Amino acid sequence: MSNDDLTHENFDFRGFDVPDLKAVTLASSSDGDQSKQPKTKHEDASKNRKHGKKKSKSDARSKKRAGAGKTSESFDDYEDYEEREAVSKADKKVSKDRPGLFAPMTLREVTVHNRIWLPPMCTYSSFARDGRPTPFHYQHYVSRAFGGFGMVIVESTAVAPEGRITPCDLGLWEDGQIDAWRWIVDGIREAGAVPAIQLNHAGRKASTGCFAVGYDGQSVPEEAGGWPTMAPSEIAFGGLRTPRALSVDEIHGLVGAFAAAAGRAVAAGFQAIQIHAAHGYLISQFLDPLSNERDDEYGGDLTGRSRFLVEVVDAVRGAVPEGVPVLVRISATDWAAGGWDLDQTIALSKVLKEHGVDVMDVSTGGIMSGVSIPVKPNYQVPFSEQVKAKADIPVTAVGLITKPKQAAKILAHGEADAVEIGRAALRDPYWPLRAANKLGIPSTEIPYAPQYVAGAY
Repeated sequence: MSNDDLTHENFDFRGFDVPDLKAVTLASSSDGDQSKQPKTKHEDASKNRKHGKKKSKSDARSKKRAGAGKTSESFDDYEDYEEREAVSKADKKVSKDRPGLFAPMTLREVTVHNRIWLPPMCTYSSFARDGRPTPFHYQHYVSRAFGGFGMVIVESTAVAPEGRITPCDLGLWEDGQIDAWRWIVDGIREAGAVPAIQLNHAGRKASTGCFAVGYDGQSVPEEAGGWPTMAPSEIAFGGLRTPRALSVDEIHGLVGAFAAAAGRAVAAGFQAIQIHAAHGYLISQFLDPLSNERDDEYGGDLTGRSRFLVEVVDAVRGAVPEGVPVLVRISATDWAAGGWDLDQTIALSKVLKEHGVDVMDVSTGGIMSGVSIPVKPNYQVPFSEQVKAKADIPVTAVGLITKPKQAAKILAHGEADAVEIGRAALRDPYWPLRAANKLGIPSTEIPYAPQYVAGAY
């Protein structure tokens, strides 16, 4: 299995037993690949006409289904009619007051124009190793804003240099990095999306390799640009180097680092802040009893293990304007016996809501290597549904959501308030615009950039 098959968003599946992932990845990768799809009636009719065969009634019906003004060059055109019909039938079975994919969503003073969001996905492309974004990041994020994503959440951005996952991670640990972000943030906003940023500290999973550095899946030696790591306790992740345990004073300092980074993000123009408390990074390491063996106020029971995150939330909430939404990404389970689970996630989500968190971004996994994760389409959606229902807080769903009908059903069934399209968005920056067409929404009702109106579906 290749490394590409073992990564999803900014969660790294390398080192996990995921027997179903390759099949799922291959299946989802073929979505939109016309060379791997069965021939459509349009294609058969075209071939017959080339050989002088008369157009049949079924050809006429196929043409009618394609819709006036549509071209055979649009993605997956052959299943448009069937998909729209299926969604229409599904809609009749659910409450009509539930928002659809293209309904706006208001969080504090920020209105997101739809419920299709780009999740944070690491690109490891700050090649100067200074934490500053580059023209690649402008192209990567602004193109997806033009593609119709309502919120664009920038990848894991370190609050301290030693908090980077790899030497090529982005950062906001010093004021000198703010200006490098402004043109990207402005570009996202000008394209119609809400720019958000994920703030993170990798803890014991820091200083690892990537395609740009080498040492993939390993700790980067100090002579190659790596550094010592830190964590709640001296427990290593898999084969990575053993971290040192943080002192209480250092924990307090990191709370301040998150707040300072959030302030810099707002200064750069970001309209929403996401705190990364998932996937086995530092905050997740504090939450999980499998990685936190502290016997002070930051360990022990759920209240103690949650203290660091709650303090970070309070500090970030106090560092940004009242109208700026704060999101938290959480792993609802770590798929390991005795570890973090859904019940603790729900209890924590209730607390975070009281402390001013606006949305829980529900993911899973990352704290332990060698565990089995049942990866398949929608495999994380039941967790978001439970958090939404039992903690009474808005949630986003993520996890191999690749098709418009699939995404629409998640919202129609009340399983989430927004969906995040990760892997599919890497293949297709214009996924939301294509989804609108496949779901039968007129192009006049979708906010195309004026430069792209001529190419509207």
